[in-house]
Amino acid sequence: MMYANRPVRLDEALYQEPSIRPFSLSFLKRSLAFTLLVLFFAACLSLAQVDLTRLAEGLPRMLRWAAKSWPPYVADFDMMLYRAAETVAIATVATAVATVVAFPLCIFMSKNLGSPAWLAAPIRGFVNTLRGIDTVVFAILFVAAVGLGPFAGVLGMTLHAIGVIAKLNSEAIETLPKAPLEAAALSGASRTKIVSFAVLPSSLPSLASISLYVWEANVRTSTILGIVGAGGIGIEIKAAIDLLDFQKLLTLTVIVLVMVTVIDQFSAWLRRRLV
Repeated sequence: MMYANRPVRLDEALYQEPSIRPFSLSFLKRSLAFTLLVLFFAACLSLAQVDLTRLAEGLPRMLRWAAKSWPPYVADFDMMLYRAAETVAIATVATAVATVVAFPLCIFMSKNLGSPAWLAAPIRGFVNTLRGIDTVVFAILFVAAVGLGPFAGVLGMTLHAIGVIAKLNSEAIETLPKAPLEAAALSGASRTKIVSFAVLPSSLPSLASISLYVWEANVRTSTILGIVGAGGIGIEIKAAIDLLDFQKLLTLTVIVLVMVTVIDQFSAWLRRRLV
């Protein structure tokens, strides 16, 4: 206590730069990690064939294309709107089905709900597989299986969305406080009652928010499903690109931007009301 109020010397109050020991083990580890990171990024630049010269040569070409896109093409505007509605429908159906299917999977995946390892591990691996394969890849497979059209897009998007929603839902459930779950288990409640009366009331806003976020992302993703023949406005975009119809491409781009913006704002409004 006698040193609590002693005056601070000026040399003690000044900031002292930490000493750098270039041959210390920690410094060598950081240097090695930084060197590996730089080499990895350089390899990525090489594999990605990044060439700023080609970019500079291509920009004037893009500007010429942009000049040709005016005025917008509106002769088939009703068909474009139909394709946009088809895009929203694909995302909505896929997200709704994926939400229903993903819920029991996330229950068995969640570590704090006491699922046996022999059941949780395979389900977790299955969910990670669905999440790791992109929607477009699934859509290509289902186009080959069921033919061209939006149904193939719904199937492909549903599988990927199941993986994403189940993973995010399980992480949300695992953040729940342990006390209510332990109290319900000690009272002799079954797993179904624990989920119904302890898990759902606490996690439902988060689960609904996750589904809305995935729906919002699926709307953006479904705009390109038509490129592989899986329905939506992407069919019109691909046709416009193939025919170099820049006026129609501009109209389609504006429709996509307006559609995605409205969906984003609506989804954000719903999430604010739920959380």
